[in-house]
Amino acid sequence: MVVEASFMVEDSEFPLSAVFEHLSSVTIELDRVVPTTSAVIPYFWIYTDDTTKLNTDLGDEIGIREVTIIDQVKEAMFVRVNWNLDHESVLTAILNTDVTLLSGKGRGGQWVFTVRAQEQAEISSFRTYCRNHELSVELTQFNSVSPLEDGQEYNLTADQQIALELAYNRGYFESPRRATQEDLGDDLDITRQAVSSLLKRGIGQLIASTLATTEADQPPRPN
Repeated sequence: MVVEASFMVEDSEFPLSAVFEHLSSVTIELDRVVPTTSAVIPYFWIYTDDTTKLNTDLGDEIGIREVTIIDQVKEAMFVRVNWNLDHESVLTAILNTDVTLLSGKGRGGQWVFTVRAQEQAEISSFRTYCRNHELSVELTQFNSVSPLEDGQEYNLTADQQIALELAYNRGYFESPRRATQEDLGDDLDITRQAVSSLLKRGIGQLIASTLATTEADQPPRPN
């Protein structure tokens, strides 16, 4: 099941954040053009009221080897970045795990990145990598982008299906349990109470759709 997740990242966890130090109003956005070389996420648009006030001498910033201006107009600058991948950042977390970067935007000193993965476990691996390298990221959105054919058959919501599948894969339903509701909550970045509610409603819907029958459908009782 393909999933997408968005993360809010502290400005200090991603190179280029030094741009925010020079301007009070600036937006930095990943250009979605896929390069034909081995360069890693090289192109960005920098939007500001006046690009003449922008300090582009960022080659000495941690995590950056060189910034080259490709094009410049009054309120936008198109730049190419040569990263220093020896420095751990959200960028290296993306490169070293099985997630694909879909978008990235920085504004007001904060970054939001959206990634796609083939399954929930890959998102969990990305978060684990960040924790192990002391990178501060906060999950802000999580959703499935796969057709929920099975879930729709049982009238499950996307959130219920994600929670149930995660619980099954993590061994929550085994005896003894290999995962707790707190563990599932950590993976989904929601509270234990929210996990409990999703599981109860999801299980209830599965029972209603598979085992429960209306009175008219019930077989006659033996005398």
